Amino acid sequence: MMFPLTGEPLALDLLNTRPAGAGDLIAGPEGLAAWLAVQEGRLGPAGKVGPAEVAAVHAVREAASAALTAARRGEQPPAGALHALNEASAGAPAHRALAWTPDTGLTAAPHRTGTPARRLAAQLADAAADLLTDPRVQDVRECEGADCVLLFLPAHPRRRWCVASTCGNRARVARYYARHTS
Repeated sequence: MMFPLTGEPLALDLLNTRPAGAGDLIAGPEGLAAWLAVQEGRLGPAGKVGPAEVAAVHAVREAASAALTAARRGEQPPAGALHALNEASAGAPAHRALAWTPDTGLTAAPHRTGTPARRLAAQLADAAADLLTDPRVQDVRECEGADCVLLFLPAHPRRRWCVASTCGNRARVARYYARHTS
């Protein structure tokens, strides 16, 4: 399964799992497992994915979407969205576990308690909190491509499309066609 525009902040990658015309890419355990495999470098190994994990991720995605919509406008996010994100984050508290390996020496890796669904929801809620508290949250943009709803955090202020070679190219072709058919 292909996921559009991965590599943005994790919370945006989560929100982008509902692209226009493609439905919900993480509607079931198979789709969520595939998305988690793509995100393994940021979330760690997925483990078994079932309906509980899907429900937990959907709840975080809905709350993050509502909070981000308000934050992008400089408005107060809905209290229910913030409550849901806080509950998800608190559902699997994190602490650092110290470990020694001969290859890397002393490490302090985050460790979460709770069920797999709660741990996953907490990681994603923390990613949403990171994005929502980032000073650049109002810079998050929706792609200007026709029928595209993907979100991105532009590294360049003139960026207009999620992927220039896809949505940007479609816009350029449409402008060219409009100029030459009139």
